[in-house]
Amino acid sequence: MNTTAEHTPLVDLMRYLSLHSAFYQDLFKKNGIDPLKIKTISDLQKIPFTHKADLQTRQADFVCVPRNKLIDHVSTSGTSGKPITLSLTESDLERLAENESNSFKIAGIHADDIIQLMCTIDRRFMAGLAYFLGARKLGAGIIRVGNGLPELQWTTIEEMKPTVLIAVPSFLNKMIHYAEANHIDLKKTSVKKVICIGEAIRHADNSLNALGRKITEKWPLQLFSTYASTEMSSAFTECEYSVGGHHQENLIIVELVDENGRVVKEGEPGELVVTPLGVEGMPLLRFKTGDICMAHSEPCKCGRKGLRLSPLLGRKNQMIKLKGTSLYPAAVYDILESHAAIKNYQIVIDSNELGTDEITIFVGLDPHENLFISEITDTFRAKLRVVPKLSVLSPDQVHKLLFPGNSRKAQKFIDNRANKLEDDTPREQSYK
Repeated sequence: MNTTAEHTPLVDLMRYLSLHSAFYQDLFKKNGIDPLKIKTISDLQKIPFTHKADLQTRQADFVCVPRNKLIDHVSTSGTSGKPITLSLTESDLERLAENESNSFKIAGIHADDIIQLMCTIDRRFMAGLAYFLGARKLGAGIIRVGNGLPELQWTTIEEMKPTVLIAVPSFLNKMIHYAEANHIDLKKTSVKKVICIGEAIRHADNSLNALGRKITEKWPLQLFSTYASTEMSSAFTECEYSVGGHHQENLIIVELVDENGRVVKEGEPGELVVTPLGVEGMPLLRFKTGDICMAHSEPCKCGRKGLRLSPLLGRKNQMIKLKGTSLYPAAVYDILESHAAIKNYQIVIDSNELGTDEITIFVGLDPHENLFISEITDTFRAKLRVVPKLSVLSPDQVHKLLFPGNSRKAQKFIDNRANKLEDDTPREQSYK
């Protein structure tokens, strides 16, 4: 790629948007911006943010190519709002493959690995497609098992000897339970690494959280966090040292901003704003993800010197104020995951008549384990100083709450405080 002053990826993007994007042509005109004068990241900060609501209400205006060049169509999950459809060209699919191939390399995955894909590749889900394309570009083998079905997953592991799994972390617990019930020795499987998607496995300091510990205490695996979203078509993946997701500078520009839209200092939490580079079909500029994290730039022991993103601290509009205590869902997840008796759960946030937040947690417990509810309450009181309302149901009842209408993804967090246009799904590595 030509990276002279006249042809940096950012300069090329601005020229491309000025010629082909109806949305950004309007934005530049309304704000008196000459896109050809935007040459640096400092210049970029003169441009207003792009919001999820813009994509939801003006989706067609983001398309920059004739319809016959759009060859794949994906969508966000729409867990808390209207799903967004993004369309990709052949060039975009190649870019997606490059992103995931690089991500695999960051995690120490090579062409001689065999990868078992334990998430769906259909239903307009970008993640499964990205992993498949990335594995092909890397030259690694890939087994498309899909999600669920512990028995089939284990049969595949025993027959085909994969070395890497791509999975939602909480499903690994089901895999462990199946193995224990069927006398499978977890210390003798072929699997060495797991790319973890959709759920957090680490705290902000990069230490394993309760879910991560629960998995690795029984199954000697190396877990790798990865963070991504459909809108950015890029991923931030951990290396072997587990000190944050590595930035692929050739694919995406990263900013972290405060509530006033100003860039925060390094090491301070801020909302992630992204400008994907090299996207042809529906490129975005300064897209606000709603995700709160921190950036670190000191060189990593793996030899990479670029920026790294911390584990997500939360979603900007998912912060909960319960009885005067501010917290993000991750703190609640960690407590729930620390109790082995809890089979599954769903968190529901409402506003009461005074306009303050209320939390109800539907906890899946087997009948003989209901006595653990007081122990769970005590943990909330000790760690968070506040206790949400706990409603005990059977694991099957909670499962139906988590997957309404054959949803492709568990709806662990439901926010009823307002009718949101945006999709507030947590996105620890998931390509929503």
